[in-house]
Amino acid sequence: MTNLQVKIPTDTWVSATWDEYLETIENPIYAKAKSYYYLGKFRIEMSPVSHDHASDHLLIATANILFCTFKNIDCNGLINCSYRKIGVQEIQPDISYYIGDNANIFPRENSIIDLDTYPPPDLVIEIANTSLSDDKGEKRLIYEDLKVKEYWIVDVKNVDIIAFTMVDGGSKRITESQVLPGLIIDVLKEALQQSRTVSQNQVFASLFSEFQES
Repeated sequence: MTNLQVKIPTDTWVSATWDEYLETIENPIYAKAKSYYYLGKFRIEMSPVSHDHASDHLLIATANILFCTFKNIDCNGLINCSYRKIGVQEIQPDISYYIGDNANIFPRENSIIDLDTYPPPDLVIEIANTSLSDDKGEKRLIYEDLKVKEYWIVDVKNVDIIAFTMVDGGSKRITESQVLPGLIIDVLKEALQQSRTVSQNQVFASLFSEFQES
């Protein structure tokens, strides 16, 4: 057993080989943790999930499926799914979606998604409470490198959404989703803000009317 597996700092990037990374995440104490590997470093996140983080997670995941339902967009969402390029990269975003032609490309199986076999998700979303600077920095670089089409960061503390489209090996801020055409990011921001003062069913009722009319 390596020293990395016995005790490592969490919520920060640690230098390690791919094998050391795999050995570490197989430790049962990290069974409920999120993990990332990129450029010879890995990060394990074990921060407790707050009420607002959990609520925002559910709201955004559900709102996107609701939008796709109204607009007849094929879409499959995944929560905390692991994606792996063996020996190179691993990601575990809070929410991810395969959209359109990619929505039904996966067979039903109980395994990590192999990015050497399947494309990356079309949309990746990180819910950021204590991890905002990393979500805006290192993780954004990972998603650029993986050629994810779109990346959103939900800023829990500031009740905000920072959305990027991935273009030409980099990323550019957007105010309307490119992979979910017609979805205005400010509509989701307003839903988050509304959720701080009213119940979720009221928020979804407002979104229901918004998506029906748009």
